[in-house]
Amino acid sequence: MSAPGPVVDVHAHCLVGAVEELVAGRPELAEQQALDVLRSGADSLGPTAAMIRVALPALTTVPRRLADMDAAGVDVQVVSPSPSHYHYWADPELARAVCGAAGQGVADVVAQAPDRLVGLGLVPLQHPQLCADALDEALDRGLRGVEISSAAPGVELSDPRLAGFWARAEQTGAVVFLHPFGCSLDERLDRFYLSNTVGQPVENAVALSHLIFAGVLDRHPGLRVLAAHGGGYLPTYLGRSDHAWQVRPEARGCALPPSSYLKRLWFDSLVHTPEALRALVAAVGADRVLLGSDHPFDMGVPDPVARLDAAGLPPGDRAAIAGGTAQTLGLVPGKDS
Repeated sequence: MSAPGPVVDVHAHCLVGAVEELVAGRPELAEQQALDVLRSGADSLGPTAAMIRVALPALTTVPRRLADMDAAGVDVQVVSPSPSHYHYWADPELARAVCGAAGQGVADVVAQAPDRLVGLGLVPLQHPQLCADALDEALDRGLRGVEISSAAPGVELSDPRLAGFWARAEQTGAVVFLHPFGCSLDERLDRFYLSNTVGQPVENAVALSHLIFAGVLDRHPGLRVLAAHGGGYLPTYLGRSDHAWQVRPEARGCALPPSSYLKRLWFDSLVHTPEALRALVAAVGADRVLLGSDHPFDMGVPDPVARLDAAGLPPGDRAAIAGGTAQTLGLVPGKDS
């Protein structure tokens, strides 16, 4: 029997100081921060700031990152920028600079431990015409793809203006990591941290539904979209979407029932309970689930491997989730799919 491959955590973040320097003092940033307070509630400000202070060493220093990986039994980590770096309010010039700084920052992190880290960059989703070039720039830096949110102001993932980006991502085999930031349900979720606990799974489900129902996955069957947080509410509740596809003409934008597209997407394992992980695997297949921790944020988990083991999956399924599928997607140092 061949030795098992590396354990790969595909969901981890870093902070890039150069990005925050670019946006500091911008009035649009203050407006976005005020909107974030409206959506999350003032009660979340203090706990979030305290959490960031605790996480800062792991977000900014590679030795601490590697120590955390060792403690968790993780061999390789896929590092993406903190979603707070999206800054989708930025104009085209600033947006290019933000994406460039984020990509270079991640590349610099990876360069400190190239045998254990791979990286993702950003694209300016609010400017669809710039996304393909930004993806190319990320790949030119040696990154394996890019991270995007569930939407940008005025731009859903179904937007026809993103066709060039999706085509380029398909052509290059880049991984597009879907990681929502914030929630568009606004002040309805402004207490109890509902903006995250409910809002993030909603945003995942909405974004993926846009990709499915608009036929994006029909037109680009080779896309490699990896959804954070297990894809949110989508994978285990697609029966209602399938029913709508059958009975509602406006829901027939995709060629096949929506649940058919689960096999064209990938999902991380960050669903928090063994029962939820088993349900995700049952819905999408073990070969579509990859290990994820959300390191080092508090809504992540410090023990993703232990949580995978707690699900009690068959050995082949466990091996695929732990790192086998990440290797087929080119998310292992020195490995191109």
